[in-house]
Amino acid sequence: MKKKLVVLTGAGISAESGIKTFRDGDGLWEGHDVMDVASPEGWYRNPELVLDFYNQRRRQLKEVKPNAGHKELAQLQIHYDVHIITQNVDDLHERAGSKKVLHLHGELLKVRSTKNPKYILEWEGDLNLGDMDSYKNQLRPHIVWFGESVPAFDEALTITESADYFAVIGTSLQVYPAAGLIAFVPPHVPVFYIDPKPIQIPDLRNPLETFPLRASEGVLQLKNRLIAEFQ
Repeated sequence: MKKKLVVLTGAGISAESGIKTFRDGDGLWEGHDVMDVASPEGWYRNPELVLDFYNQRRRQLKEVKPNAGHKELAQLQIHYDVHIITQNVDDLHERAGSKKVLHLHGELLKVRSTKNPKYILEWEGDLNLGDMDSYKNQLRPHIVWFGESVPAFDEALTITESADYFAVIGTSLQVYPAAGLIAFVPPHVPVFYIDPKPIQIPDLRNPLETFPLRASEGVLQLKNRLIAEFQ
């Protein structure tokens, strides 16, 4: 059986494909205060602004491509049982070929009912006011906004607790509950941390190897390291 490599990815891996993050601009995301476009309060206050914001993000996603970091992770599936837990809402991991991807914070190419969170549809075009579910409830982006629960977190915990190797790529480990996953890695399991500005990880019980690099460069080094171990 292949050993299980669990990878937690954040905005840093998608940034190299040209997708901006709110960390780039002192709390602004593409020029917007994140609480205006990524919170229930923002939605109730101005749903047209929120819909337009995610429509633009959806269009942008069609113009970008997976980068070397995404592709190298997909190639590791040859040797390892790779499970990707991502904080990103894009589909770049899937387009690079990764088969087991869990989106903690939702998916840009899906929408859901404002009344029934389990009513989820694939959605590649614009979403507008008046687009309804089958019960005439407005549809909204399938995104976990600030202040909302993270339905996929329990599944992420289960995956993390069964890891043989754990990698953190392109995340500042500041957004919870995602950042808390590292505390559930079994104590003997090696942790690899790839980020151009890695932070200190307090109270980590695991052996840690840090790659202070961009995702594309760090993942290549990690892939070579893990393939050498595999052999």
